[in-house]
Amino acid sequence: MTAPLYIGREPMSSIENLPPVPLTLEGASILHQMLRVRWAAWRALESGERCAILSEAAKVLSDMETERSAVFSLLGHKGDLMLAHFRPGFDELGEVEHALTKLRLWDYLEQTSSYLSVVELGLYDSTAKVYAGLAERGIAPHTPEWNAEIEETLSRQRQAMHPRLFPDVPEHKYLCFYPMDRRRGEEKNWYQVPMSERQRQMHDHGAIGRRYAGSVRQIISGSIGFDDWEWGVDLFADDPLVFKKLIYEMRFDQVSAVYALFGSFYIGRRTPASDIGKLLAV
Repeated sequence: MTAPLYIGREPMSSIENLPPVPLTLEGASILHQMLRVRWAAWRALESGERCAILSEAAKVLSDMETERSAVFSLLGHKGDLMLAHFRPGFDELGEVEHALTKLRLWDYLEQTSSYLSVVELGLYDSTAKVYAGLAERGIAPHTPEWNAEIEETLSRQRQAMHPRLFPDVPEHKYLCFYPMDRRRGEEKNWYQVPMSERQRQMHDHGAIGRRYAGSVRQIISGSIGFDDWEWGVDLFADDPLVFKKLIYEMRFDQVSAVYALFGSFYIGRRTPASDIGKLLAV
């Protein structure tokens, strides 16, 4: 009979007794803004005034594009425009919001929704390895030695993953954005599933996405504590049909079929900021 593994003073019989929270890396802060044009008020303006307002807006939005913002025309009833802003932190996102509210165009826009999150990379595989290695060495969770080694692991990963943590807005023609949760109800609760099983399911889930790597760019952002859902998902592609195919296939995957809940989907078509006048032409 194998003796229980001791970490500190507490006996630990398996890896499942280790902290259940997987390590994550956080990067750029993201704000999505969904907007509807107040068409009646906009049409009521003189043509010259509309041109002046659009010229001012195009200049400001074009400057924002160089700092990782993008403009999309929304399809469907949920709005007319979607702005996506990728910035180093929340302070910079606050500056973006303030700059937009000073635009005269803002008086003719209604914000129907927004979403705040940060780029997140989940490290299930690395978490399992580092936790197991620390346990084998008898290092107790959350002690100074434990915390130092965890931070060393995260620091190495941050350096290696920096381009993924602070990406440019992909140049693809279409964007599909949606928020999502993991189910945490009475019968199915993702947060009570052992880490090894969550790791397996996420590995299988990721394998589907990797098969679409050549036709879609995916950026996952975490929003627990920041917004009403737990994650935001941005999918960028030149052919919007790939969104349907990818998401449909993932619905059959265990982690989605059993544990996923989805919010509203937004589909936008990329538009250069300098062409915003075409979107608001009357």
